[in-house]
Amino acid sequence: MPPAAPGTGDSANADTRPPPKLYPIRGPPLPGSDRHSTDTFDPTFKYNNVIPIVIDNGSWQTRAGFAHDPKPRLICPPVVSRYLDRKAGKKYLFGGYDVNVDATARGHVKTVFDGNVVSNFDAFEMLLDYTFIRLGLDGGQGGGLGHPLVMTEAVCNPSYSRRMVSELVFEAYNAPALTYGIDALFSYSYNGGRSGLVMSSGNTSTHLIPVLDGKGITSMTTRLNWGGSQGTELMLKLLQLKYPTFPAKLQTWHAEGLVMDHCYVSSDFKEEMRDYLKPEVLEEKDRVVQFPFTETVVVEKTQEELDKLAEKRKESGRRLQEQAAKMRLEKLIKKEQELEYYRDLQSKAETLTKRDFKRLLESNDLDNEQQLEKVIADLDRAIKRGRKQDLGDDNQPEEPPTFPLLDVPDEELDDEGKKQKRLQRLMKSNHDARQRARAEKEAEKARIEEEQRKDTEFRESNLEEWVNLKRAARETLVQKLKDRQRVREELTDRKSLASRIRMESIANLASDSSAAKKRRRGGAGNNEPDDGFGANDDDWSVYRSIGTGGTGGDDMEEEEEELNRELKSIEAALLEHDPEFEDHHTREAQSDWSKSLLHAFYHGTRPFNPNSQHEQNQLHLNIERIRVPEVVFEPSMAGLDQAGIIEIASDILTHRISQPEQREALLRDVFLTGGNTAFMGFDERLKRELTAVMPAGIEINIRRAKDPCLDAWHGAAQWCGKTESDAEWKKAVVSREEWLEKGPDYIKEHRLGNAFS
Repeated sequence: MPPAAPGTGDSANADTRPPPKLYPIRGPPLPGSDRHSTDTFDPTFKYNNVIPIVIDNGSWQTRAGFAHDPKPRLICPPVVSRYLDRKAGKKYLFGGYDVNVDATARGHVKTVFDGNVVSNFDAFEMLLDYTFIRLGLDGGQGGGLGHPLVMTEAVCNPSYSRRMVSELVFEAYNAPALTYGIDALFSYSYNGGRSGLVMSSGNTSTHLIPVLDGKGITSMTTRLNWGGSQGTELMLKLLQLKYPTFPAKLQTWHAEGLVMDHCYVSSDFKEEMRDYLKPEVLEEKDRVVQFPFTETVVVEKTQEELDKLAEKRKESGRRLQEQAAKMRLEKLIKKEQELEYYRDLQSKAETLTKRDFKRLLESNDLDNEQQLEKVIADLDRAIKRGRKQDLGDDNQPEEPPTFPLLDVPDEELDDEGKKQKRLQRLMKSNHDARQRARAEKEAEKARIEEEQRKDTEFRESNLEEWVNLKRAARETLVQKLKDRQRVREELTDRKSLASRIRMESIANLASDSSAAKKRRRGGAGNNEPDDGFGANDDDWSVYRSIGTGGTGGDDMEEEEEELNRELKSIEAALLEHDPEFEDHHTREAQSDWSKSLLHAFYHGTRPFNPNSQHEQNQLHLNIERIRVPEVVFEPSMAGLDQAGIIEIASDILTHRISQPEQREALLRDVFLTGGNTAFMGFDERLKRELTAVMPAGIEINIRRAKDPCLDAWHGAAQWCGKTESDAEWKKAVVSREEWLEKGPDYIKEHRLGNAFS
């Protein structure tokens, strides 16, 4: 059970746990962070034009280097920025992380890809310029690139995109040769794969590629339109919905870092979701992410200053209590006078004709006799509440005061005597009101005792019906309190219906004539022009002062207190006599943060202090940690009308692969590559799910790439880095002469590339 919140007075439930571990948020991408360390490169190694340049052309990162390099020399996002500085009269080109150098560069950012296909070829040309400059290529003699190129591409890459890229490489850079290959197959080859099922989940999509004897079967390849970028967007949307008023603006790179650092694949998603928000589970799995903020320095006061402030607050409180008591008394007397006036008005219905009585009601802004009765009933209830509050528990008999001046005519009194007479009249009204209140209190007490006696007899005679009536009464009170809370919240919104109705009422009160008189004159029916009250913010400040300081607000608070008292009384009776009604069913227990699922979802298992700047700038990741990676298994969770990877794998293995020995060969080597497969628990979940859908007794072996993100580049570098004269890559490249002779669509098929399409 979570501990009680501080300040509850229960020292036994004090939180003695150590503070939660805080996880920092990743910093923003900075300029110049796209260069790899060159410590492992041999500076004495001489590169020549025979050594190919390897470019892993991914939609999340571009990785480029020479085939003999132990790792890519350049890793950067495939974005560029080019703009003209009119003051300097120069054009600037930025690529990769350098687009974040300033706000102007960020405002002109262009991406190269649409999904995982190159579509913006002007931006791609700028990206290649940036890449070759970073690799130290100056164009050489004749202005050409001078090195053959090996580039990765998506599975079943459209021929138009490949044709435009080839034209750019051969025409703009005068490259001697070019070839393409599938990134997932390069990674599989680098990790020693021969026959197996390659599951590649990258930035924009997930592909399942069967490989037999080292050759990818692209005709059986299936794609799922979900990858790391969609997971990042989902995380961003979930957090924006969860914390709509978060102080910091959540960026895409925030969400990307949270996905990479905190998400994992659940071994049993439905079972784990069922128990995730339980305190003992949540305490272990909740991640508290602390965002940076500028802390406001609060000057601490000395004990002497604190004591003076406390004394000043006490004195202010005492004066306010006196003023409130005086205002309550004045309000009570005023309401009694109004009640006496309206009762006198009601009594005239017996002596006046119906027409004269109706005119009398209209002159008092009353539509009919029912409205008059309602006004009298409301005033009577308000007077009773005021007398009860003013009388309190004071049951001591008081000596009746004397008022000798009330019987003396005004003509016999001087000015001071008349003043004393008015004071005695006010004191007599107060005394009479207290006497009436005491008598009404005694009568009310007797009535309550009689109702309690009848209620007890009814409960003893028919307990089941009594319980049903009490439960129904409780539901009615709870709904009333919820309605009042909703109206109170709506009144804070200027555009809500409740606020507009309230403003119209205030506008009518502020007008020179009442609504009833306007109707009698035909003003409302004749399209009388609006006075514009409420159009300015100053009018709304008047509304706020009326809403908070007026008598209506006090009456609403008093009624709400009375509803709460009645609700607690009913719940206490149900707790005593209804075995199915327990403590956690009460409204107070349901509003307890330690029992609230919403509090656990938003703030974990600990109390939340809204005044703490640290806690205001904290995110709690719990359910999102398993919900985001789960989409590749259940795409319908994110609104995708596609099958998950288990269904796709089952379809490939059981319906498309006809020979059992080939199916067994694929299952013996299920290979995971791509950054979206790097989640903890991904391979264990995949094996468990595949075992459930495959025939019994089949051996299933799942392995990961050594580096899911870089192995595609390593595989392409290894493939073309061989020095044998009959190297496979030399047979797969298309030279510039062949390209000019046989056309822009000409490619050479090989085991790690796409078929002609």
